[in-house]
Amino acid sequence: MARKVKLLVGSKKGVFILESDERRRSWRLAGPFCESWPIRHAVGDPRDGAIYAAGGNEWFGPALWKSTDGGARWTHSSQGLAYAAGETPIKAAWSVASGHGRLYVGVEPAGLFVSDDGGASFSPVEGLRDHPTRPDWLPGGGGLILHSIVLDPDDAQRIWVAISAAGVFYSGDGGASWTPRNKGTRADFLPEGQRYPEFGQCVHCLVKAPGRGDRLYQQNHCGMYRSDDGGETWTSIEAGLPSSFGFPAAAHPRDPDALFLFPLNGAEQGRFAPDAKPTVWKTSDGGAHWRGPAAKRRLFRRAAAGDGDGPVAAGRRLFRRRQRRGLRQRRRGRELGADRRKPADDLVGRDAGDRSVTILCDDEWSALVRLPASLTALFPGAPRVVVAQGDTVAALIDALDARWPGMRDRLCDSTPAVRRHVNVFVNGARAKLDGAVPPGAEVTILTAISGG
Repeated sequence: MARKVKLLVGSKKGVFILESDERRRSWRLAGPFCESWPIRHAVGDPRDGAIYAAGGNEWFGPALWKSTDGGARWTHSSQGLAYAAGETPIKAAWSVASGHGRLYVGVEPAGLFVSDDGGASFSPVEGLRDHPTRPDWLPGGGGLILHSIVLDPDDAQRIWVAISAAGVFYSGDGGASWTPRNKGTRADFLPEGQRYPEFGQCVHCLVKAPGRGDRLYQQNHCGMYRSDDGGETWTSIEAGLPSSFGFPAAAHPRDPDALFLFPLNGAEQGRFAPDAKPTVWKTSDGGAHWRGPAAKRRLFRRAAAGDGDGPVAAGRRLFRRRQRRGLRQRRRGRELGADRRKPADDLVGRDAGDRSVTILCDDEWSALVRLPASLTALFPGAPRVVVAQGDTVAALIDALDARWPGMRDRLCDSTPAVRRHVNVFVNGARAKLDGAVPPGAEVTILTAISGG
């Protein structure tokens, strides 16, 4: 029986589910679920297939939603998700983690709750709630939020949480007691000489590397860090990234040295993807080196995302507004997730078995070429998206013609020039045959529609 791959998307309008088979070549969009409640975090439990979604707001209050049939039917509970009378009410549930027969939920204002009955009811984790540093916790730009919960898969007593802006806290006794674990992480927003406090750092995301070690990764408001001792000490690994600022991080499901990030251009610079080009960055050596906008890596991902009804194409239908040039990320949280199935690191690769994109070269001077359906229909086997080499439009067309003889004649006349009813765009600007094609460019070839 073929196994399914599901991508869970939490949004202001509820949970959406993108579903595909193991090849991940086409995706079906379902939703919204959870009665259109705002959802901050959605996870699937691989042990029993249950789906959990944490959400709410000041109007609805907090709740944990649950589905045991793949999203067809949902229940939700807020029982016990409350502070004592007279305290600031809980605005929303922000994170959820499942392990060792228990469910943990993080909330705003920052607190941790646990359920031993599958999410039907909750009780506060008093050890964190009563921590002596709590009166001095300050909210980050999005609020005082417990947004990351990390459970040790081999030891039910070990728990890490991340709070903005209070830092990382660790419990080795199932939540009875907690210690700050922030040594080595900066708080650049504090006065000079006070930027390495015991607590008060603005953590944006905390994840654990796979395996039995104590390796953790942390995306912070002020840097990217790795810990090899369970958070007792942290080492900066931001060198080589376009910015020290971002929100999500995802650990590779099998390789403890591999990590995926989505850096933004900075906390005070607008919080956009650098150069308005959303790019997932990856390290394969624990943060010593990073790969991001190298032309061929970026093009492979863009080709996979832009050809056919892929996950990005399906995801666009979630939004009504036209896409803008810049992608801005307003909320902190775990918006980036790693696929547990193989391959986990490449959407398109030589071993992925996905032939949705043809690669005619793999050096740095590569361009992503989108071909019209009316053209590829004339050349059996030609894909709609091609990665090809050429520093001019003419050179790119030559590369296409070498692979599919006769394609040049369809695109160019004998002058030579681009045919009258063919338009070529390089990074959105119309180009002629001698037009330059910079490394990593996106080239779109369109056929004009003529008639009376």
